[in-house]
Amino acid sequence: MKNSKDIKQYASYAFGAFGHDAFYATLSTYFMIFITSQLFVTKDAGFNAKMIGYVTTVMVVIRIVEIAFDPLIGGVIDNTRTRWGNFKPWLLVGSIVSSIGLIIIFTDFGGLATNSPYLYLILFAIVYIILDSFYSFKDISFWSMLPALSVESEKRTKFGTIARFGSTLGAQGVIIVIVPIVVFFSKIFSGTQGNTQTKAGWLGFAVVIGLVSFLGALATILGTKIEKNAIRENTEKVRFRDVFKVIGKNDQLMWLSLSYFLFAFSYVITNSLLIYYFNYILGSAAAFTIVGVLTAVLGIISVSLFPTLVALVHRRAIYLGGIVVMLLGYILFLFAGTNLIVVLIAVGLFFFPYPLVFLAALMTITDSVEYGQLKSGTRNESVTLAVRPLLDKLAGAFANGVVGFAAIHAGMTGSAKPSDITSSGLWQFRMYMFFIPMALMVVAALIFMARIKLSEAKHEEIVKELQKKLK
Repeated sequence: MKNSKDIKQYASYAFGAFGHDAFYATLSTYFMIFITSQLFVTKDAGFNAKMIGYVTTVMVVIRIVEIAFDPLIGGVIDNTRTRWGNFKPWLLVGSIVSSIGLIIIFTDFGGLATNSPYLYLILFAIVYIILDSFYSFKDISFWSMLPALSVESEKRTKFGTIARFGSTLGAQGVIIVIVPIVVFFSKIFSGTQGNTQTKAGWLGFAVVIGLVSFLGALATILGTKIEKNAIRENTEKVRFRDVFKVIGKNDQLMWLSLSYFLFAFSYVITNSLLIYYFNYILGSAAAFTIVGVLTAVLGIISVSLFPTLVALVHRRAIYLGGIVVMLLGYILFLFAGTNLIVVLIAVGLFFFPYPLVFLAALMTITDSVEYGQLKSGTRNESVTLAVRPLLDKLAGAFANGVVGFAAIHAGMTGSAKPSDITSSGLWQFRMYMFFIPMALMVVAALIFMARIKLSEAKHEEIVKELQKKLK
């Protein structure tokens, strides 16, 4: 009976992660493609480039400003007291509002994008602020549940692994289905033929992703149960002015945050520009679906290996070794050119370690809840776990800016064809997609190697000490 309950919880949490990361991939990666390829495609190239730059800037500024409020959102969640707990109400409300917001931004606001561009920018900013705010509540609520589901590292690893399994399928599944879904709805709503994509097709895609995100959140709400124990009950309401103190005093959390941000920023830049590589260098958008299948399969294998690898070599070796393999993928990419087979091998080397590095970072951040509890004397789950989504969103915000400017500088906007890309544009594209991310990733590895001391054994000692104190 207990095993069946555990399986239900694992499955529910995994489906929630599936919908959550499908939403995140759509917002952080593919919305920019909609902006650059569908929304601003007038005959005035100057107007198109200007509006793409404006929208990109608005998104980056809003995300950076709102990201500063994520720890406060974590404080709100930690301080919430309802009969359904503190996580699930925010997970439900956040999923509903953010899904509606996603659908709205995948429109031209009734033609305002081109007919009244400045009014469009104002309305877009308002919708994006609401969307991003409620997505933050959903994001932080979902991942903050991890330390609340169990205080045991082994069981946390299972929840973290199965959640990453779901999120990998969600994120990579978008790569597989995005072109077929957009083309399908383009045919249904716009009467197009072949592989033609339209604004209506992209809107249909956004509706599908919004629905999947909501259903995933609902599955997590109904299928998981928060654990009650003495360690978790050692929680007090945190004052908003003390939220940043809680984070700042946790030195392991701070150093890991810096390392993980540089890693995530590098990954998102390259991953976001990958579809441009297929469109404008390989000249084969249809082949991009192969990437989705490849990375989904590799993601399943990678995530499945995590518990075994943790037992054999521990998180530190996984984090650092994963970055080394990704750097090898970058190097192969530099020599791949237009050879599809070599490109796919490079994609495999680049992507395979990513879920492993993510899980190593996630589990270390999760264990830093008890590390901070031991140092401060009180437990702050959502405030601490808010840091990881904050870092991913910050990386996504900066990456969106990089992608927008990379597309403009390389000439990869509107109806441009591979033959239109100049040697200068190609060099700039390679700089954005490869050279800058490689440098950042090396720095991320050096910081982790020098500063992170919170191992699995160290966390076990901390839990024992907390249990002794609380008795």
